[in-house]
Amino acid sequence: MQCTVREIVGENAITLDDGQGVYDQIEAALSVGEVVELDFSGVVVFASPFFNAAIGRLLRDHSPDDLARLRPITGLDSPGQDLLRRVIESGKRYYASADYREAQSRVLRELAEAD
Repeated sequence: MQCTVREIVGENAITLDDGQGVYDQIEAALSVGEVVELDFSGVVVFASPFFNAAIGRLLRDHSPDDLARLRPITGLDSPGQDLLRRVIESGKRYYASADYREAQSRVLRELAEAD
């Protein structure tokens, strides 16, 4: 299946909501074993919240090997590739360890309470 990100979010892939739309398409395809080609052609701005919602969250229900079915990823410039790689590595760490998730939640709660 081909997922053309620009058709879903436009030129800016920034928000969690943008990522949700892409996630929904990817998740549906991966859940039935399809290979997904992500095409970022025409997308000019990328942000971590988008990649966290669209890709990182997939690691909650899929192994890193399953994410190998997200190949090829086309049209993503070098900074976008670097950001995506960091989001995937962070997602692996987050979903692999309940202790890590709890520590992160605790820090975020403490930061929120300090405001």
